[in-house]
Amino acid sequence: MNTKRIRIQVTGRVQGVGFRPTVYRHAAAMGLSGFVRNTPSGVVIEAEGDAPAVDRFVAQLQAEPPRQARIEALQISDMPVRGEPAPFEIKVSGRSGNCRSGDCRSGDLQVGMPPDLATCPDCRAELFDPKDRRFWYPFINCTNCGPRFSIIRELPYDRERTSMAEFRMCPDCKQEFKNPADRRFDAQPNACAVCGPRVALIGSGRQKPDA
Repeated sequence: MNTKRIRIQVTGRVQGVGFRPTVYRHAAAMGLSGFVRNTPSGVVIEAEGDAPAVDRFVAQLQAEPPRQARIEALQISDMPVRGEPAPFEIKVSGRSGNCRSGDCRSGDLQVGMPPDLATCPDCRAELFDPKDRRFWYPFINCTNCGPRFSIIRELPYDRERTSMAEFRMCPDCKQEFKNPADRRFDAQPNACAVCGPRVALIGSGRQKPDA
């Protein structure tokens, strides 16, 4: 087997759009080892495996990025082979930087801040399904939709650097977050009525209405 390892630096709107889960799924499906992580300059990927599989991985990443991603540049460089066994992993993000102005391009911050994303069809279906645990939950979200810009405090984009840091995921949400087959895999704002933010309508008399 002709093994090779590459490093890919991706810049653009590549955080808060499901980029890491997408990279993970592509790499895992091809049996590659390595990692993906967010950094202040974008996303860094290292992938190792059979050379044809690595080439297919790169081609698929370029052809099938997340729907909301906008890749501005993708730089590939060869790396020494490490002989690491699978699995591929999502690593802890690189150092953070404050980025509450514009598109975070001061200094080494080169990541476009993702906008809040309108509720996707899948979440909308859950929202109005009486049997779903997120029935009528107003802060429903997944990797394809939900709050992004409005909750970010710093980049790289991770839960602990957003206003969701105060809300610890319940076991059900945590299970979704860790499951590569779930659309909420690595979804940083993941929450439900048990563990997430709540909203209430208060009348002028400071009383909650009956309905």
